Amino acid sequence: MIYKTKGTCSTLIDIDVEDGIIKSVAFTGGCNGNLQGVSRLVEGMKCEDAISKLRGIRCGMKPTSCPDQLSYAIEQAMNA
Repeated sequence: MIYKTKGTCSTLIDIDVEDGIIKSVAFTGGCNGNLQGVSRLVEGMKCEDAISKLRGIRCGMKPTSCPDQLSYAIEQAMNA
């Protein structure tokens, strides 16, 4: 599933969820190294666990961040 981010340097998140487990995550744009790290950390994780860890993280003065947007992408992928 492709999720269009809002308010972040990254523009898209390509996420694959199967049986409540995050199988793969790939960001388009943003801080490449950091987002590769975040992606690898959540792969294999239960969706609910990842959402609870990522939701609400802010980037500087922005009301959101790439990890926060990932939490919304995971939620949307779970309900797809």
